Amino acid sequence: MDNKPQAANYHPATEITALMPDIADPVHAADFPQTLLRFRNDRAAASVGLDHLSDEEWIAHFGRFAPLPGTLPQPLALRYHGHQFRHYNPDIGDGRGFLFAQMRDADGRLLDLGTKGSGQTPYSRFGDGRLTLKGGVREILATEMLEALGVNTSKTFSIIETGEALERNDEPSPTRGAAMVRLSHSHIRIGSFQRAAYIEDNRLLERLTDYALTRLYGEQPGDNPPAQLLGRVVDRTADLAASYMVAGFVHGVLNSDNINVTGESFDYGPWRFTPLWDAGFTAAYFDHAGLYAFARQAEAIHWDVAQLAVSLRPLSEAPPLIEQLERFPALYAQAMQRRFCWRLGVLPGADSAAMTETAVRAMMTTATPIDIFFHDWRGGTPRNPARYSEPIWAELRDTLADHPPVPGARDHAYWSDAAPCSMHIDEVEAIWSAIDQSDDWSPLHAKVAAIRRMGEAHGSAPALP
Repeated sequence: MDNKPQAANYHPATEITALMPDIADPVHAADFPQTLLRFRNDRAAASVGLDHLSDEEWIAHFGRFAPLPGTLPQPLALRYHGHQFRHYNPDIGDGRGFLFAQMRDADGRLLDLGTKGSGQTPYSRFGDGRLTLKGGVREILATEMLEALGVNTSKTFSIIETGEALERNDEPSPTRGAAMVRLSHSHIRIGSFQRAAYIEDNRLLERLTDYALTRLYGEQPGDNPPAQLLGRVVDRTADLAASYMVAGFVHGVLNSDNINVTGESFDYGPWRFTPLWDAGFTAAYFDHAGLYAFARQAEAIHWDVAQLAVSLRPLSEAPPLIEQLERFPALYAQAMQRRFCWRLGVLPGADSAAMTETAVRAMMTTATPIDIFFHDWRGGTPRNPARYSEPIWAELRDTLADHPPVPGARDHAYWSDAAPCSMHIDEVEAIWSAIDQSDDWSPLHAKVAAIRRMGEAHGSAPALP
């Protein structure tokens, strides 16, 4: 199946204004010394009818932030709170970004264009409101790879270099600055609800709940809208957690302000793809306790969703919320099986749980890289049987007996490549080094093309039941 988004005409929207003035503050973008277009995602732009823009128009809108027609007349810095590494912080919000525009795709789904590195806001605190160019390049690589591997992710829409020299303590400084735009299915976070609960604004909680149900999920509120919304968030985030695992991805900072109520992954900082199925692999150098380690991501996301349940408590009795929250573990297990079968290119069988568990154990026992396993075993049989002679692989073959390959599982030429397309830290650094040292963007563009080719080979991500 084709995994490319459907082309659309431009349909601007202003739905977020239903929550104003309580959800955000009008702000202005920074006036950058330069605006050098470095990346424009025409595939994503086509999905919202903006691929027709000339480079000059693109820069005007996404470098200088001239308003797009028919949508928000001025950027909005969203207000939210959140738990950061389990510590509640009421002093956060959009500190270096804002909601720039809203529009609808070909299916009528509401989408946001949000920014990162667009300047200071009332929530910048001691920050400069900027993004490093390396951070923007890393976000391109993360979102492209995740999209290709079936993760419900924001899309890196635009990167414009700003001509500023930034000082950072985690990069050689001064380093180049950039303004990024992402296309996302809303920027309403769990932290948005936490803030409303914290300031005891039950009316805002009601409006947020209604906005999420009607504008983001396209549902009419039922007898218990808070429990209804929580159920949808549980469905989506359990699937998100499983998709991270099957992709071998570690987000790094799964704070409650980084969890979108649509269950879409976004806001990539210290992310990594783990080469091996290593439970303790972490992405953030400051995650000393391994709170957001590879195998703890489902636990972390479930904990964050529990904070949404706590925030909704003023609007609902506890039992309906608890009932929804307790669905997460079973849904996560089901999503792991569904997504594992999808990436492996096999149909679900009578005991996909045993097959998944055996495959993971085999990868761990033999130190087989995740990407190589899925590439070699595509369709359920290894393309190089001699490589998989240990007894654990025979056990996997047995569990795959009732998992026939999906039609055309290995038809795409990608599956005949000598090695899989991967995105580990050495390659990330090499791509950045070419840009940093010689302004050579060709490795980045080549990698994006290779990732998209891999995405074509996998096809569309599995849908929720």
